[in-house]
Amino acid sequence: MLAYLVRRLLLIVPTLFGILLINFLIIQAAPGGPVEQMIAKLEGFEGATSRIAGGGAEVSVAGSNYRGAQGLDPDLVAEIERMYGFDKPAPERFWIMLTNYVHLNFGESFFRDAKVIDLIAEKMPVSISLGLWSTLIMYLVSIPLGIAKAVRHGSAFDVWTSSAIIIGYAIPAFLFAILLIVVFAGGSYFDWFPLRGLTSNNFDELSLGGKIIDYFWHLALPITALVIGNFATLTLLTKNSFLDEINKQYVVTARAKGLSKNRVLYGHVFRNAMLIIIAGFPSAFIGLFFTGSLLIEVIFSLDGLGLMSFEAAINRDYPVVFGTLFIFTLLGLVVKLIGDLTYTLVDPRIDFESREG
Repeated sequence: MLAYLVRRLLLIVPTLFGILLINFLIIQAAPGGPVEQMIAKLEGFEGATSRIAGGGAEVSVAGSNYRGAQGLDPDLVAEIERMYGFDKPAPERFWIMLTNYVHLNFGESFFRDAKVIDLIAEKMPVSISLGLWSTLIMYLVSIPLGIAKAVRHGSAFDVWTSSAIIIGYAIPAFLFAILLIVVFAGGSYFDWFPLRGLTSNNFDELSLGGKIIDYFWHLALPITALVIGNFATLTLLTKNSFLDEINKQYVVTARAKGLSKNRVLYGHVFRNAMLIIIAGFPSAFIGLFFTGSLLIEVIFSLDGLGLMSFEAAINRDYPVVFGTLFIFTLLGLVVKLIGDLTYTLVDPRIDFESREG
């Protein structure tokens, strides 16, 4: 097991390199970079005088009837390129980026006037709150419900829960979020929950118990929207996985030996059926943690990593784009490795080293 773990850890390095390289090449081909955006801003101010940060000289920019850099002082364009690091060739910029990342230096945002690592740390509590609690509640609901449906397959309980699951699956999470706001957040009916933010304005003045209540009070609606929009697939996956195991010969043999129903279900079936559920945990967690909550963050005014990454991509804020890409990918690979190791906790018979051999 140790050799397998070491190999997986070593594979993280080339995987990160490949992902960063591919995205770097794609970014180079994408139009509308930071230099072009700065030129567009300069063109929008007729007769304005612009001071380029760090340049120390004032350059007059007159007229607005030109395209791209046409009509701009070449020294001004060169200074803009130097300011954003585009005065160097692409391979050199990529090498500098990799060197900085090895030292955990992710640079500064082009447009937010802050270090990338500080921005990530600032937005992390929102994404952790949404991803962690949504994933935890989703698994706590879906797994018992899926097992109950498998045991009662074809019954009235199975039919009406399947109908509820289909309805929940058919409604997108963001649409359900809007419905929750209309009904419970001062829309047209009740005003029971806050509409925005992760905490109240007087959060620091509350007691410990008050802070915990206030925290979950703000999270109630966004987490409900995320869980309703994502638990259907996991529930049906759990049900089908248990049904597949229940119909196997070893279950029939165990029952013939006189073992109780619960002993067979949780002593034999559970361990085998849960393997496929565990396999999907890393992707489910990372999906909710980084990307699945983007629209939820927008609707409930929660300034998290998903919203920040989306805005960085739109604004071509390359340090934020690549910094978050590096950190997200690294966390995803680590969580995937943890998921593989969890296999052995559920079923010690699994040996990754012998499988690779």
